[in-house]
Amino acid sequence: MTDARILIVDDEAIQRESLGGFLVKQGYDVVLADGGETALRILHDSVIDVMITDVRMPDLDGVTLLTRARELNPLLEVIIITAFGTIADAVEAMRRGAASYLSKPIDLEELELQVQKAVERRSLVSEVRLLRRQIAEANSFAGLVAEGSGMIAALDLAARAAPTDATLLVRGESGTGKEMVARAVHAASPRSEGPFVAVNCAAFAETLLESELFGHEKGAFTGADRQRAGRFEVAAGGTLFLDEIGDLPASLQVKLLRVLQDRSFERVGGNRTFHADVRIIAATHRDLERMVAEGTFRQDLYYRLNVVSIGLPPLRERRGDIPLLIEHFRLKYTKLYGKTLTGISREATDALLKHAYPGNVRELENLVARMVVLARGPVGTFADLPAGLGQREAAALPEGRLDDFRGDLPRFVEEIEMRIVREALEASGGNQSQAARSIGLTERNLRYKLRKWGW
Repeated sequence: MTDARILIVDDEAIQRESLGGFLVKQGYDVVLADGGETALRILHDSVIDVMITDVRMPDLDGVTLLTRARELNPLLEVIIITAFGTIADAVEAMRRGAASYLSKPIDLEELELQVQKAVERRSLVSEVRLLRRQIAEANSFAGLVAEGSGMIAALDLAARAAPTDATLLVRGESGTGKEMVARAVHAASPRSEGPFVAVNCAAFAETLLESELFGHEKGAFTGADRQRAGRFEVAAGGTLFLDEIGDLPASLQVKLLRVLQDRSFERVGGNRTFHADVRIIAATHRDLERMVAEGTFRQDLYYRLNVVSIGLPPLRERRGDIPLLIEHFRLKYTKLYGKTLTGISREATDALLKHAYPGNVRELENLVARMVVLARGPVGTFADLPAGLGQREAAALPEGRLDDFRGDLPRFVEEIEMRIVREALEASGGNQSQAARSIGLTERNLRYKLRKWGW
């Protein structure tokens, strides 16, 4: 028995069901798709190890599907099925990364052999990548896990800027890892032996933020009963990370501009000039260009900060990194909490892949940490995730009389079924065995329906 998941794509029902039935008997978890577009939706929402696809299909040919599928899942192993006269297509598919091809009529023994080899290659590649990632944790960019082109490009830019003293502006939604990138840049810079000091510009009132950044003299304001050094002084010789720079008040924008221009500042209530021996890395989730146009952010300060701009993509745009991040956080929190979680179930992984992640990487990290804490056994399960995570909203039941749906009764019935299943899953906290029993289905039947609906 193997937990490898195989996707069979063919517009001919007899062919895909025949191959699927054979591979199920060999112990594989099989998913069927009636065309390329359906296959892409499945690949977007599920973990697939091997895809077997026909070359000639009406909606999307197998070679194009191969290219788009590998963009979604670079580790995907692909086997092409060809008929007489399509060998040239198979050769092109091999050139684009297909593992092998089979000619019709399919020899089932050959099919089993090719699938077995593909699964072994997939496992080997995963192990090699894990080893590389573990080796990479020894360098200064440890913890920044990425394989998608958008994040790799951002980290490459950060790595190239790190050895310099250039001011950086890190941009991205909340939770995308802006402070982690700043810390990695600091660690890889000549200032790595100096302090890394972080200030959230949105966390302080204007008067307090000025003192926080620049310090104050005794008696500078009510409550200033002693002299205090600011973050610019504390960060001397190191890096000052200014998070949420878009929330910096206008009066402090002027003072920060002077620091960037002259490398000097005064404490609040004082007239002594201090030298600012710091590298500044700023971060924001705001649209600074729009703020400049609206007059709420100084244009000259924007240009001073935006020497090197590093944009971090949201997690929903780098879904190929989610399996890597899941594994990274699993290892991190099993070590931190002294647990022995050896893996995460397929159902739980699928749910994590489907989630929209408004909180980005930070949210995924919290979810994996929760699984490590709550897991009852050596494998994290769907039940260890918050109820409803990864489930798509079932379509609302149509309004009106049943007669109104005479022309599309199957759709109407399926929508009722989807709602019943969804409510059963919510009531059981995501426990599929319990949900199946509560509505009179076998667990296998329920799983079939969930795969069919892409849940």
